[in-house]
Amino acid sequence: MFLLEVLDQTIKKLKLQTANVITLTNLSLGGFAIVFGLHGNLRLSLLLIFIAALADRFDGMIARKFNIESELGKQLDSMSDIISFGVAPALLLYQGILFEFGGPGSFFTVFYIGCGAFRLARFNITESNGYFTGLPITAAGCLATLSFLAIPYIPSQTFLFITIILSFLMVSPFKLKKV
Repeated sequence: MFLLEVLDQTIKKLKLQTANVITLTNLSLGGFAIVFGLHGNLRLSLLLIFIAALADRFDGMIARKFNIESELGKQLDSMSDIISFGVAPALLLYQGILFEFGGPGSFFTVFYIGCGAFRLARFNITESNGYFTGLPITAAGCLATLSFLAIPYIPSQTFLFITIILSFLMVSPFKLKKV
């Protein structure tokens, strides 16, 4: 009987951490995207960012489904998102094209990351009212990552504008209904 109780308690504890494990998977994928990008494997970096987006989608769904949402989980999700959808896509674009612009390319790479961090911090202190304020960093990161595929086809200056526009959209005051 004691063994069954211990097993039951262990299963309950694991269930409580399921969403956090998926969130940490998101963070790990973003971290690996950065590492592979720094080593010049930009296509693998791109793939890892998109897989991180899937993990980001599932962690929230699982937390809501199992009713295991927590402040810790919310903060951990934001820390993971700044890595996977802030730093990783910014460095992917920097390595892929923005480095060509020297100082301005570096500045707008860091500016994008800063706007993403600001957006996440604002989200964490704002009550949920059924709307996002500004473009969610996951969407911005996926758009930035997707734009990487267009590098051979559009003028390089376009990527400075994409980075600037996504940065401002993340911190803008417009409201976007949650889906």
